[in-house]
Amino acid sequence: MILYHGSDKIIKKPFINGGRVHNDYGSGFYCTEFPDMAREWSVGAGQNGYLNCYDFDLSGLSVIDLNDHSILTWLAVLLQNRTFTIETPLAASAKDYIVSEFGTDYLQYDVIRGYRADDSYFSFAQDFLCNVISYQQLKKSMYLGDLGEQIVLKSAVAYEHIKFSYYENVPMVPWLERKNERDAKARKAYFSIDRDSYVPGGIYIVNILDERMRKDDPRLR
Repeated sequence: MILYHGSDKIIKKPFINGGRVHNDYGSGFYCTEFPDMAREWSVGAGQNGYLNCYDFDLSGLSVIDLNDHSILTWLAVLLQNRTFTIETPLAASAKDYIVSEFGTDYLQYDVIRGYRADDSYFSFAQDFLCNVISYQQLKKSMYLGDLGEQIVLKSAVAYEHIKFSYYENVPMVPWLERKNERDAKARKAYFSIDRDSYVPGGIYIVNILDERMRKDDPRLR
C-alpha cells in the first residue's frame, strides 16, 4: 500500500519511538492513505511543509483496525495516551471504567488503523465522559467533518516494511486554509447536535457505569 506522512521535515528513514508519546495511539509513525490529508497535516501558521510518500508492505504484519471495534474501544486507547484535564469525579470514574472494560491489548500489534482524534474529536470524547452527550451522539460525531483515519506503525518489525519513495514541497497557502476549514466543518457539525438537551433512550456514561455495561452488550453495537 502507499502511505503519506505530512511533516515540517523530509523523513526518508522513519524510526521507532520517533513520535510523541501522547499522540492518539502513543509513539509511532502516523500516516494516511490520503495525500491531501497529509498535505494539510504538514503545514502550520507561518510554516510550509513536506508530503512524504512511502511504499508499505503489510505482508506478515499484525494489524488491529479499531474501526472494527466498539467506539468505546477506540476511546479506551485514546484515554491511555492523550493527556487531558479530568474535570469531575464522574469523568474520572468514566475514564477508569472505559479503559478497564473496553480496552484492548493494542500494543501487541505491529500496525494500528483508526479514527483521527485531533482536538475537535477529543473534545467530543471529553463531553461523553462528562455525561454531556450520549453514546449514540459520540458515534455520530466520529463521522462529522471528514477528519479521516490514520495508520500507525508501532513495532520495530513494521518499520522494516516501509520504504521512502519521494517527497513533495507543500506551501502553507492554500493548505493551511484547507486544514482549518476541515476542522471548522467538524466543529460546526458537532455543535449542530443539541448538546444541551437530554436524548430520551440515549445511553449516557452514567448508564454505562450504573449498569456495568461491557463489550458484549448489544445496546453498544
